[in-house]
Amino acid sequence: MMPDSIARFRRFARAVTAEIGALDSSFLGRGRPLGAARVVNAIGAGRADVAEIRAYLGLDSGLMSRLLRSLEEEGLVATEPHPEDARRRVVRLTDAGQREFLAYEDISDARASTLLARSPRADALLRAMDLVALTLGRDRIAIEEADPRGETARACLEAYYAELARRLESGFDVKRSRDPEARAMVRPRGTFLLAVADGLPVGCVGLKGSGGPIAEVKRLWIDPAARGFGLARRLMQAVEAVARDLSVAVLRLDTSSALPEALALYRTSGWVEVARFNDDPYPDHFFEKAL
Repeated sequence: MMPDSIARFRRFARAVTAEIGALDSSFLGRGRPLGAARVVNAIGAGRADVAEIRAYLGLDSGLMSRLLRSLEEEGLVATEPHPEDARRRVVRLTDAGQREFLAYEDISDARASTLLARSPRADALLRAMDLVALTLGRDRIAIEEADPRGETARACLEAYYAELARRLESGFDVKRSRDPEARAMVRPRGTFLLAVADGLPVGCVGLKGSGGPIAEVKRLWIDPAARGFGLARRLMQAVEAVARDLSVAVLRLDTSSALPEALALYRTSGWVEVARFNDDPYPDHFFEKAL
């Protein structure tokens, strides 16, 4: 690696540290440092298990205890034993803590808007931010089941359709495709999985089933910023695990030669190319895998 690369990385780290106020004793002017503010944010975002929050923030147990104690003394949080395991603790925001969480949210949103407005290339800046965030947090990307009719799932599918429209010579019209019904991708017939990075979706895949021994894998998509991290393989492994749980014996899928990354993935993960099994106008490669 060239010395200039190291210097550029360190310049970036210094700029981010200064911009977010990591060294300020009063983060965002609310009277407490960044660590305590991050704990408030984690709880306000829906995390309650103290051990889970500590792991999410990368804090040691001593620092986590000190931060919780200071927030309790301020009257912002309350901790209590876990209802199912007395060895664990859960934490919640008090009414004052909820007000503080919302204040942080408003200030943070305003600062983000101001920064993006300062940039002459806001879209490029956001893409770079996505890449940095995903690189730093790649080990924390989770695979979660979701409702294919939900807003997040639909956003992923629309991004998938838009990419197909760009990459296929004929374009792509979902009305001409064999688009699976949502109910075919919900248990007990199938499933819909999202790859989620700190609350934001970065990939998806569906399992279209009928309750019988054969099901289809559909709509595998990875956000461009998240490619190269092995997420497509992780999603495929996860969807195969669900298929086994649903007693599916054979999986099928179709794809296009305009998607060489997908072809490479299937050919190196146990899928066997077979004859065409549907009349969808877009795919030109068809695969099966026995489970």
